[in-house]
Amino acid sequence: MASVVVVGSINLDAVTVCERFPRPGETIAGVSVSFGQGGKGANQARSAARSGAETVFVGAVGDDAAAATVLGSLTAAGVDISPVRRIPGSTGFANVTVDGSGENHIIVVPGANAEVTLDDTGRAAIAAADVLLLQLEIPLRVVLDAARIARANATTVLLNPSPVQALPDELVALLDGVIVNRDEARTLAGSVRRVPHVITTLGGAGARATGPEGTVESPGLTVDVVDTTGAGDAFAGALAANWTLPPAERLLRANAAGALTATAAGAAAAPTASEVDAFLDERAAR
Repeated sequence: MASVVVVGSINLDAVTVCERFPRPGETIAGVSVSFGQGGKGANQARSAARSGAETVFVGAVGDDAAAATVLGSLTAAGVDISPVRRIPGSTGFANVTVDGSGENHIIVVPGANAEVTLDDTGRAAIAAADVLLLQLEIPLRVVLDAARIARANATTVLLNPSPVQALPDELVALLDGVIVNRDEARTLAGSVRRVPHVITTLGGAGARATGPEGTVESPGLTVDVVDTTGAGDAFAGALAANWTLPPAERLLRANAAGALTATAAGAAAAPTASEVDAFLDERAAR
């Protein structure tokens, strides 16, 4: 099992469930509302820890009540939050609306995520880890700085380039792997083809990994979908945690983690390693 450092965003998520999305200017009745930890970085850190990896999260929260809620979720999952900065202002916030089919609309207010920096504690954590996992919900200069530190210390660098944006050539050259969905793969095709390991999530069709060992695929796993909000993040965190396994095995476990996450509401619903084991054993026994 790899040791993982995640440098990224953390939010308080407000999740509203409704039968269908409202049309512009329309008010509809919702089914339920809940509040919990979100943010792509924190979601991926939580998934890595629940997958069994020793996991450190580097990010920033505000000095508001939301900070305790979101950090408590990471601590409960076993994530080391010692490098997290507390700064004046608001913790990141995401308004998530989920319809009856499990699809979602998300509005994100960055808050403290816009102020993420790397201090000595965060830098040391990156240097000591097996895998660094990054996304693009924090300033790009911080992502690039973290990748430089990782490369200088032989730490594997994985990037989930979401929300999608053009990638600097220097960052692409520092990457060992990129985790993309089909839309991101098309948008970033010129950059993606220069990365040694390309892992593509295919929604209900599963996932594909292409690297020096060749191409492996993991088929779609049928589940009862409740909320797809955190499925991609659970996939990325589980992939990082299992990076030391052979490509086909780590892809399968990541695929299972993503599928299981979609069976529960909320972005921080990543399964444990034992839940993934049970799911895969049950599937194999059919």
